[in-house]
Amino acid sequence: MKSMLFIMNPRAGRTTLKDCLVDVLDVFCKNDYAVRTYLTQSPDDAERIVCEEGNQYDVIVCAGGDGTLGNTISGFMNAGLKKPLGYIPCGSTNDYASSLEIPKKAVAAAEMLVKASPFSVDIGSLNKRHFVYVAAFGVFSDTSYATPQNMKNIFGHAAYVLQGIKSVVNIPTYHMTVDIDGRIVEDDFIFGMVSNSVSIGGFKSIMRKGVEFDDGLFEGVLIRKISNPADLTRIVNALLTGDTNEKNMVSFRAKNVKLVSQDVISWTVDGEFGGDYREVEIHIHEKAVDLLVLQEEDTDKE
Repeated sequence: MKSMLFIMNPRAGRTTLKDCLVDVLDVFCKNDYAVRTYLTQSPDDAERIVCEEGNQYDVIVCAGGDGTLGNTISGFMNAGLKKPLGYIPCGSTNDYASSLEIPKKAVAAAEMLVKASPFSVDIGSLNKRHFVYVAAFGVFSDTSYATPQNMKNIFGHAAYVLQGIKSVVNIPTYHMTVDIDGRIVEDDFIFGMVSNSVSIGGFKSIMRKGVEFDDGLFEGVLIRKISNPADLTRIVNALLTGDTNEKNMVSFRAKNVKLVSQDVISWTVDGEFGGDYREVEIHIHEKAVDLLVLQEEDTDKE
């Protein structure tokens, strides 16, 4: 019999897992797992329990939103664990689960996990903080992550925000020098993002084309200062169509990104507040965590 640490965010689970938690546990038990269930008590509790107890189990599964997954993976990274990690999405958007085609229904996700194989995925770090699929700053990230749970998104919301802006002079801009794997860009920017997901905030990411979860590279985009209504119109169209060649944008794929700003900037990571910094170093840790996903060979076994 295999041992499992099942970490659940009770706040997220009240909606998604409320009526099926017993069924989820039944799936695990019927597949020869001895399950130790832990309900998180604070935002960073998943990281703590993984660091303290993670090495005692054969597999770890977390149930919650993207923030719970990110906090669990922070535990993996800080403890240096190389155990299979399963994810049951229970949040409002679940971008990463959507990108990896993990079922949104909890029982279906559990049934997938017991058949799945480990897939080594890349993990990012922003200064000393790890993140799973997105780190962002600027006008869109501040707006989206300060809103209620059902409004948490970046680009879909940003397009509507931009369309409704009557004056472009009040958008905060940040003068930054950005080192993208040795390529230097200096300009005034209103938004920046480094991500590894085809979905962000429940909407398709502008950097969705060519996303690979295990190539050691994250996709990035910087949006320059808006100077006139024509700039505004072009950026709105680019956001909606996924056009990364827009002249007011800098798009890239990179392993290391360093951003230095004249001002302190607030960052978000995986939908949560990530800290205030003048200097940020983003590094991609290639194939750092073994995530349980259904692959072709798993499908063939059924």
